[in-house]
Amino acid sequence: MADDTSNQLHTLFSPHTPLPPDVLHELRSLTSLLSLTPEELFYKWESYAIKMGTETTLITYKTVRDFKKDLQDALERESRAKAPHASVKRAVAATPRGAARGNGDVFGMMEGLTPGSNGVGSGSVRGGAKRKAGEMSTPSGKVVKSNGRSSPTGAVSRADGPVTSFADRQNAGQVVETLNAHLTNATTTEDEEPRTEKRVLLKANTEIPKFAYKSMAMQLTSASEILDDRIDTFTELVQDHHKLPDSVFGNPAAQSTAEIVAVGRIACDQPTGKLNAASITLETSRRMGAGLRVQLKFQPGVHYDVFPGKIVALRGTNVNGETFLVSEVLSLPLLPPAASTPSELAIHTDRTTSATGSAAPLQYLIASGPYTPDTDLSFAALHTLLDLARTQQPDILLLTGPFLDLEHPLLA
Repeated sequence: MADDTSNQLHTLFSPHTPLPPDVLHELRSLTSLLSLTPEELFYKWESYAIKMGTETTLITYKTVRDFKKDLQDALERESRAKAPHASVKRAVAATPRGAARGNGDVFGMMEGLTPGSNGVGSGSVRGGAKRKAGEMSTPSGKVVKSNGRSSPTGAVSRADGPVTSFADRQNAGQVVETLNAHLTNATTTEDEEPRTEKRVLLKANTEIPKFAYKSMAMQLTSASEILDDRIDTFTELVQDHHKLPDSVFGNPAAQSTAEIVAVGRIACDQPTGKLNAASITLETSRRMGAGLRVQLKFQPGVHYDVFPGKIVALRGTNVNGETFLVSEVLSLPLLPPAASTPSELAIHTDRTTSATGSAAPLQYLIASGPYTPDTDLSFAALHTLLDLARTQQPDILLLTGPFLDLEHPLLA
């Protein structure tokens, strides 16, 4: 099927000389994207050549790319024209009018500041309550405390009882709860030498392409390109997993009676709506479906589970050009199991084995901030924690924030 399409494209677009591979690839992509035959695509090319001028529209990679963009723009305009436009009615509130005509104070903001604006006068009738004197007091500083323990004068007021310093705390070093007390401690015994080699090594095993999408720190164009790349990546995975040819994949938004396989992202037909059986749409990539969305309808007996953002592979048809009727939901390949090689396990076992041959468990010391009390900025708690870590010598010391409270009274 692919060879027949290529031969027809060669015959129609360049009967004397063979088409370059990149031009042939783009033309085949257009036939699959728009569900067109090579002859129909050639008719559209002739119309495009007449519109742009036959002398400047030669069969090159650039002109074919421009031709593809022109067809996608026309398809998008046609889809927008078919979409219903909902009328939005905006409620217009009436302009507020003051009850008193003599002073011109509409909202009562000049009440008590100018003569005749105190609400007592001829023809003056006030509907609201008077402002209290407390509302006209001097505002506090820029930092507003949610706990109410700051004051404009800088004095620290405590309403929750007396405050003691960190050195005078009660039950210092008390163990509140112990989990798995039957396990041996990871401390070094007296007959063993102190550990000189690190038993835990930091390794950056991060796949950078997975973190290319940053929802709160990137432009919309960059985000759309990354989302398109994810759909194209899943398309290749589905094709390799099910051993499907290129001709099977198509554009679900294009009207056609042929059965195709479409890969896209599940979305809702309304930006603020909830996903249900009547509002499921499939968002395609720009390469396969020009980034359009098409309504999904599943045949009776087809089981599915979807959520917004899920990438699926569906087999079906779009006969009326508005709804993609799904006849089968193709399964996606599973991720490989997370497993370590025997050599990696041997290295890890060797690191956790002491000089005497006994395996000692790893020791973690984890602490959470803030590391200084509200009474001072001495960071006495942090120094005590570091002394404990120096004594116990854990394999990993993990400190989480905040190191300093944002609402510390001495910094307000």
